[in-house]
Amino acid sequence: MIRDLALLAARLAIGGGIAAHGAQKAFGSFEGPGPAGAAGLMDSLGFRPGPTFATAASSTEIAAGALIVLGLGGPIGPALLGSTMIVAGSSVHWKNGFFAQKNGIELSTLYAAAGLAFAGGGYGALSLDAALDIDALRSQTFTGLALSAGILGAIAMLAARTADAAPPDPAHAQRDPAVA
Repeated sequence: MIRDLALLAARLAIGGGIAAHGAQKAFGSFEGPGPAGAAGLMDSLGFRPGPTFATAASSTEIAAGALIVLGLGGPIGPALLGSTMIVAGSSVHWKNGFFAQKNGIELSTLYAAAGLAFAGGGYGALSLDAALDIDALRSQTFTGLALSAGILGAIAMLAARTADAAPPDPAHAQRDPAVA
């Protein structure tokens, strides 16, 4: 029971954290940039059109977080989480080194590692997967396919990036004033 409670706590922290991060972009929640600010950031990173990529990023983060919190869908949520963290780490944080204090890859690495742990180790007995007895989603084949799809999705997103990307504008990290 301790293992299942620990997994539930980890799912709430990791899944809730990434879903809230997506809500910052999608809705301006939690003092986030909102859709206009997220679109501006995506544009500045070379992901154009910015609004399309901002919607893709925020939707992926919210979906990944919800699936992880609920413990539903086996490795699908973790694969989505890993995908978005590969894109964020590569396009925003890599050039700043490792530590989050300098906007490095520390946080995206930790999120991705947690996603791998959930994908490989499962969500525990206190999950919808367990309650619904969805064992097929826990096979090595399905897990490998889901994680591979997440990696390929990240590669596709990064490949769609234009070459004239500018450094991220810190103004885009501020809350969108149009969102109340």
